[in-house]
Amino acid sequence: MIFLRLFCIFATVKSEIHNLHYIYTALSKPISQPGVSQFAAMGVLDDRPIDIYNSEDKVKRPLQKWMEEHNEKDYWEKGTQSRKSKEQWFDVNIKILMERMHQNKSDPDVHILQWMHGCQVEKTTDGKLKFRNGFDQYGYDGEDFLSFDSENMVWVAPVPAAESTKQKWNNVPILSQYTKGYLQTDCVHWLEKFLKYQDLELKTFSPPKVHLFSKKSTSPDYHTLVCFATGFYPKDPAVNILKDGVPLAESDGVASSGMRPNGDRKETYQLRKWLEIKASGTSQYSCRIQHRTLLSPIEESWDGKCRNCDGDNTGAIVGGVVVLLIVLVAVLVGLYVWHKKKKGVRSETNGPNGSVELGDSGNVHCLLSMKMHEEMILSDLMCVQDMSLIKHLSCSSREGVPCLWWTQRRSE
Repeated sequence: MIFLRLFCIFATVKSEIHNLHYIYTALSKPISQPGVSQFAAMGVLDDRPIDIYNSEDKVKRPLQKWMEEHNEKDYWEKGTQSRKSKEQWFDVNIKILMERMHQNKSDPDVHILQWMHGCQVEKTTDGKLKFRNGFDQYGYDGEDFLSFDSENMVWVAPVPAAESTKQKWNNVPILSQYTKGYLQTDCVHWLEKFLKYQDLELKTFSPPKVHLFSKKSTSPDYHTLVCFATGFYPKDPAVNILKDGVPLAESDGVASSGMRPNGDRKETYQLRKWLEIKASGTSQYSCRIQHRTLLSPIEESWDGKCRNCDGDNTGAIVGGVVVLLIVLVAVLVGLYVWHKKKKGVRSETNGPNGSVELGDSGNVHCLLSMKMHEEMILSDLMCVQDMSLIKHLSCSSREGVPCLWWTQRRSE
């Protein structure tokens, strides 16, 4: 049993999965919001944006230093021309779709046409890339519109409005052949090239850090053993908690936070795993992380100490955190309102339920929320003129996290 478990763990480390995809987004009309373009296109390698183009700048530019350093000027010039052509294509086709959907151009709603295509590969133990799958799909107003079935080399329409496009494209066999060839050959070629560029930068990355500690559990006879790995990229480490030298699995009670971004300049990630252990136990525990940036695994041993087991101050800590969050909310709201008043904007508090009317063009709707994240307090502030743009957000007090909606009257 131990041999099989070890085999499965180390086998998953040997293979790497990589993705390259491009996302295009076009709006039926411009929106006067910072950072929102009527047309934008972005390339993404695994989880990292690598290039960007928008209708304001009209230039394809790199988002990673290694993309800028290893691609010649000609690459960016041709990429710019290609995306300018796609911008025109999107402008024409979003109007065609609006007519097909019987949507009036004077309609105040903003309609969205999106296209995403790319490929996924597996890097085998000998360093070669093996094609796994490709995708080429379109979406309209947040719903699937048209997609390519590469296995059968046909376009599939999940909605009636896409039927005419599906039939037209399926009647052009060379289009399906080109699409499949791009996904399986060209896309993989660029993915491999970008991975090589990226790996050159990875050699300068700092290795991930590992912290292993225990803290008081909700059960008096147990401690919570926590393994915390942080500062790594790409986000494909193998993190294991070991008991007496044997890696433990989810079936042994190991829980995971999942991969989370650190929000730093290098766009690194963190991962936390934990396990309930008997307070009176004598087993030896350690945490091991394997990552492509390491020459050998990092392993941290538990010192047997419990971080907060002396005395019970949990209530005071929780109460203090909640009070601090509320105070910070008040301070940030006060500063924001004061800043707006300096610019001639009058603030009207609207209450925690966010009961404001949609489409009130004279108001600016704001949401301020705060949360605890890995022992740090984070705040999010968002203000828009059209509340329908963020109507999917809600203001709640789950887990004691303060949240506040308010409306500010714009000065005449």
